[in-house]
Amino acid sequence: MSSAIDYEQAGELKIGQVGIANLRVRTLDVAQLAAEMRDRVQRAPKLFERAAVILDFGGLTKTPDAATARKLVEGLREAGVLPVALAYGTREIEELSVAIGLPLLAKFRAQYERTGDAPVEQAPPPQRVAAKAAAPEPPPAPAASQQASAPGMMQASPVRSGQQVYAENSDLTVLATVGAGAEVIADGSIHIYGALRGRALAGAQGNEKARIFCREFHAELVAVAGHYKVLEDIPKDLRGKAVQVWLDQGQLRIAALD
Repeated sequence: MSSAIDYEQAGELKIGQVGIANLRVRTLDVAQLAAEMRDRVQRAPKLFERAAVILDFGGLTKTPDAATARKLVEGLREAGVLPVALAYGTREIEELSVAIGLPLLAKFRAQYERTGDAPVEQAPPPQRVAAKAAAPEPPPAPAASQQASAPGMMQASPVRSGQQVYAENSDLTVLATVGAGAEVIADGSIHIYGALRGRALAGAQGNEKARIFCREFHAELVAVAGHYKVLEDIPKDLRGKAVQVWLDQGQLRIAALD
């Protein structure tokens, strides 16, 4: 898939630190945004149906008026997701949040902007990948200096459905299975020595050098620094294998380790 930005896509969906989706609006076309979200819900209903979504208008040159924002909120609700807040940006965004009755969340802005608040364009969510596509050659593991500085967190027992384990400012090592409906999150990399059947989100604070390693890959969702893929987007020949997940020039890559 090309690394070029797909400007025809009206909204860029990223997965936040606790699995909340952040929808950065790039084109204020309510019908197109609702259609894109409806497609995501239909392709992965277990992940996105009635999911909480943060609306981020920071990518627009002009803040939408309250009537347009309300129309977007209603369109997204009809598409199957639940807008719960706005991503903090400007005084106009703050006024908009009051006008439409949604709170502000400042955390998500850092997912898109470098120090100094200069906007950074990110690649769109990956499209469906053909099962026969050749897997890219994984690069060598990053140097120790690129890993999280704090000691890693270790989870010895299985992470069961509905449970969440978060390794703040460190890597996470899971010595057992991550079950379907479970979620493991780390600001650094994630190492899973059992089956991954739930969600794994590495680089939760935006660390694009983070990676995910697992011994048996059946993930519902994997994400590195917000860039994600769901099971339906992953080649079938990788399922059940030991894999590595990493970012390459803004594109999420998955390849077998053996």
